[in-house]
Amino acid sequence: MHKKIPIFTTAALLILVDQLTKLLTRTYIGPLQHVAFLPGILDFTYVQNTGAAFSSFSSSTVFLALLSLVMSVLMAVAILRNWLRHPAGQWILAIIMAGALGNFIDRAFMGFVTDMIEVLFMDFAVFNFADICVVLGSIAMAIYIIFFYDKLEGCAKTKGCPQEEHHVSADSEG
Repeated sequence: MHKKIPIFTTAALLILVDQLTKLLTRTYIGPLQHVAFLPGILDFTYVQNTGAAFSSFSSSTVFLALLSLVMSVLMAVAILRNWLRHPAGQWILAIIMAGALGNFIDRAFMGFVTDMIEVLFMDFAVFNFADICVVLGSIAMAIYIIFFYDKLEGCAKTKGCPQEEHHVSADSEG
């Protein structure tokens, strides 16, 4: 369990960053107002999103909150029970879990998700830091499963991973 503390601490820090950026947005930017950040590239625009990606499922806040919570619990259990044995898979799960919990907190306590990052050079939805965690974590998980799962999970099962050798020898000595 003590090996999992850094993973869960990182997830907690990602949630903290997400919640802090959302709090600053709600405090200093009015709903639907823009604050220029990188001209022509990025603005901060406060949007209250009651749905999921691209405002889909707009009237399903309770369902989306419960779904986020259930998925977060499953990811925490997966980390704790080593459903993915290799540390890379566990770290990726923690990043996705942090994003899901960040948006869950908003839905559960405010009834909407605070979005604020607006890309100006293309037509795209306004999003937040938690969304970045979910999307980048999901892409990383897809890459992990498609390209590395067999190699990394196989060596993790046999404790034959190069990065695991130090831990194995240290554990067997002590």
